[in-house]
Amino acid sequence: MRRFIPKQLLSFYHLAFAHFGALRWGYPSRKLFVIAVTGTKGKSSTSELIRAILTEAGYKVALASTIRFAIGEESEPNLFKMTMPGRGFLQRFLRRAVNEGATHAVIEMSSEGAKQFRHKGIELDALVFTNLAPEHLESHGSIEAYAAAKLSLAQHLAESPKRPRYIIANADDKYGQAFLETPVEVRIPFFLKDAEPYTVDDTGVRFVYRGGSLFTAPLPGLFSLKNILAALTLCDAMNIPRQTMQSAIQHMLPIAGRAERVERGQNFSVIVDYAHTPDSLRALFETYQHRRIIAVMGSTGGGRDQWKRPEMGKIADELCHYIILANEDPYDEDPLDIVEAIAQGFTKHKPHIILNRRMAIREALREAKEGDVVLLTGKGTDPCICGPAGTREPWSDKRVAEEELDKLLHKDVKNALV
Repeated sequence: MRRFIPKQLLSFYHLAFAHFGALRWGYPSRKLFVIAVTGTKGKSSTSELIRAILTEAGYKVALASTIRFAIGEESEPNLFKMTMPGRGFLQRFLRRAVNEGATHAVIEMSSEGAKQFRHKGIELDALVFTNLAPEHLESHGSIEAYAAAKLSLAQHLAESPKRPRYIIANADDKYGQAFLETPVEVRIPFFLKDAEPYTVDDTGVRFVYRGGSLFTAPLPGLFSLKNILAALTLCDAMNIPRQTMQSAIQHMLPIAGRAERVERGQNFSVIVDYAHTPDSLRALFETYQHRRIIAVMGSTGGGRDQWKRPEMGKIADELCHYIILANEDPYDEDPLDIVEAIAQGFTKHKPHIILNRRMAIREALREAKEGDVVLLTGKGTDPCICGPAGTREPWSDKRVAEEELDKLLHKDVKNALV
């Protein structure tokens, strides 16, 4: 139905609904310290890290992200399969946060949400920019338009009546400077060199923050270190004590669907991750390069970002040892067309095509030997597989992996007893 509505009318609808929601729920953002987190990768993890630090500092924090909605210790999964739900949801959520005594809110903000004005009516205190790489190009039309949608959030911060306003940006990213030019009171860049010297592996990171305090975190890979730096830079600017930040980071719980381990007593590693772009896949695969990698992958979003499919295949071909191409979210596109486009990037390996995602995960687990790592990419905490004509199959990569591991390990035990 929406495809037949003129774009200008649809934009007016989204804008009007955003302002109506703010009015309807009494502009709750005015009673909270509101932190927005945007970027292509790392938004959810950075949001979780900021929440953990502020909670350690004694604040009651509301969190709205791709992964979940939380107020204090109460939490529920985000089942919308969108980062920023519309129709006044965020305003209603913030009102509930205020009513329940929250003082701070961390909101993950996407380019799609910005395009539909879902940030309007939310008065910001701070914005954190993680990075920017090509994504959603079919929706936005170009990388320039995609970047502009992200930058509109910085402009939104500049229009906020709150003082002081903070912008924290990854200055190693070529778009970081554009964010840092936002006319607000506090503008702080962060660089990877802020963590030197550092060590990273598939179990955690260890680094010295800005030449001073030693930090450790049980989160894997260089990508985790960059997310941690984004969170630390903001919280440092907010005068959160270093000791508080150290404790929060050191005791950080696993982030659901983000390099999340699945443990059922097996002698190999199983990791569930949301990586679904060339850059994020490379970062994930490189984290486990010292081991034999078995990957289950696809390309999220039928009809979207088709340019990236052979590029993702090329990266898997370079860095993985056994690759299974499986269904993810085909929408109205033929799943076989999607995985065959990914397969075009392979020259060294011949990928296995198993469209049924459960069967693909089962095969990956059967193939794994002691010390290997099985990487289930692309879905993370996604609650469903989106198919043709709006169909949704309830789904959880973690749950399916647990079920298949239990079957596999039970079978092995039975065989050992025979």
